[in-house]
Amino acid sequence: MHISLLDLLACPVCATDAPLKSRDPENGSGVLSEGELVCSQCDRRFPVRNGIPRFVEQAEDYCGNFGFQWQKWKEVQIDRLNGHHLSEQRFYRDSRWDRDWMGNKLILDAGCGAGRFTDIAAATGARVIAIDLSNAIDACQQNTRIHGENVQCIQGSLLALPFKKNIFDGIYCMGVIQHTPDPAAVMTGLPPLLRAGGRIVYNFYEEGWWRRLQIIKYLLRLITPYLPISVTLGLSKALVGSLFWLTSLLAPIPKIRVLNHFMPIAAVHDPALTRAQQYVWTLLDTFDWYGARYEKRQHHQHVADLMRSVKLDGVRSDTGLAWGTRPDRK
Repeated sequence: MHISLLDLLACPVCATDAPLKSRDPENGSGVLSEGELVCSQCDRRFPVRNGIPRFVEQAEDYCGNFGFQWQKWKEVQIDRLNGHHLSEQRFYRDSRWDRDWMGNKLILDAGCGAGRFTDIAAATGARVIAIDLSNAIDACQQNTRIHGENVQCIQGSLLALPFKKNIFDGIYCMGVIQHTPDPAAVMTGLPPLLRAGGRIVYNFYEEGWWRRLQIIKYLLRLITPYLPISVTLGLSKALVGSLFWLTSLLAPIPKIRVLNHFMPIAAVHDPALTRAQQYVWTLLDTFDWYGARYEKRQHHQHVADLMRSVKLDGVRSDTGLAWGTRPDRK
């Protein structure tokens, strides 16, 4: 971590803006690789390992499956490493932000995984703080080293955020909310971190009738979140190995490819990917389906109401999306 990160951090235990300080030398480089941070108010200590401040006890990490998957497939969704622009296209489509606005802004990637969107945001010149509960944060750090000090990684919980209030120009939380034990607390806890005029966007699994099409998936999910990771991985490999060929045959046919929604695999057949890449993405997304402990879908209207309840302006929502801004101070 760069020592300048201390200007943004606050003790998540005190739940105030109690600042943290380091008692470890950074050898004049401005970078602290190993050591600990100490709360100036409650004296709670948080380790820094491999250049990442860690605010999560092992018992608090309910996302071991995500840590595993983003270490195993850490480069799969990184556009820059795979010759496509799928993550970039999704980021700008869902956020409704533009590159010119992002340059030189301070942005929070809330639930960064392996850093697929961290990499996109940092490429604009934004300074990105990436946080994740699991050890996927180590994969994010490795994938985004190219951006130098413009990316700072933190292992922490979205339910106990280690940041001062009123500091970020933008916050995005994409594909994360449904996998937390308390989505409402996450969605109401992030906006106070925004500066006046700051923007926020949530992307989530939408609740709807189409969920009923995935009967096999949800029957399997009655047990898969409680299985050892190795068993869930084996199940995912067996399902994808058996059904990928069929979903790939159906995918190009407009009138019948809807049948893929009935399949118990998360079939990915984007033409921007090679067939081998499609197979790996399908395996990754299928494991993601079955390994997650929580899958709490949201109605976008409800998400919009939550955002208005914390006094955000210009709140709008659509299927799986909601966005707004923090009001300017008068």
